[in-house]
Amino acid sequence: MIPVIGDVSVKPRVNIMTVDVEEFFQVGAFENVINPEQWGTFKGRAAARTERLLDLFAEHNVKATFFVLGWVAERHPELIKRMVQEGHEVASHGYNHQRVTDLNPSQFYDDIYRSKILLEDISGQSVVGYRAPSFSIVKSSEWAFEQLLNAGYLYSSSTYPINHDHYGTADWPKEPYRTQEGILEIPQSTVEMIGRRLPAGGGGFFRLFPQVLNRHLINTFHQQNKHPYVFYFHPWEMDPEQPRIKASLKSQFRHYVNQQRMEGKIEDLCKNFSWVSMKEAFTTNI
Repeated sequence: MIPVIGDVSVKPRVNIMTVDVEEFFQVGAFENVINPEQWGTFKGRAAARTERLLDLFAEHNVKATFFVLGWVAERHPELIKRMVQEGHEVASHGYNHQRVTDLNPSQFYDDIYRSKILLEDISGQSVVGYRAPSFSIVKSSEWAFEQLLNAGYLYSSSTYPINHDHYGTADWPKEPYRTQEGILEIPQSTVEMIGRRLPAGGGGFFRLFPQVLNRHLINTFHQQNKHPYVFYFHPWEMDPEQPRIKASLKSQFRHYVNQQRMEGKIEDLCKNFSWVSMKEAFTTNI
């Protein structure tokens, strides 16, 4: 198991809103049918959907952490500036949306450092947070924490302590912890139900489940835990009009299921729960 060092002070019953900003054609579900050389042939939609999301957050006084892909930020600097102006935290999702497990330490460092410098130049603020594409910091890529520290990051939200065919390390901690290298790792949220540890932090499960169950999972999380609840999603999940990509039936289902209901579900969360950014929730640790 990954080493856990030192205590992490947390505020009780805090909900953290996080958004992974990437284009619909850059997602893990389509990585086997679309390569990065083809990205420029698609018309981007992330900026418009994120603008809509920012409107929604402003309406309900939600503050969030946006883990922005450098590739997107480079093309839409005005989007990053609006996030900062409206009180949100800008963090890194890397530059090229490559899984950590597909890179060596040097390649990973180059990707995260490039993204950090770019986001800082645009935002005018220090960027201290990182989230790996597809939660791809796992046992075989624990070396990533050292590279994050070398690149100047203070925290990561790149692990999911569940069993999943694309990501996850079920026996890693579910609570926020400080790694041996000194990085604060903030895992995705889970709950213990029906004798199993289940995902409860957003993503495709959130689109698939009825909203009454999603709200129940958040409340159950707080009943079982003292650390903050972390929710994540992507702007493309609120975009049912995006072009359809041909891939395996499993990948298409995961990507497109219930996109038409997603904006209503996010608005429901905004109305029924209070939300803060990572940086606000962990002020004393970052």
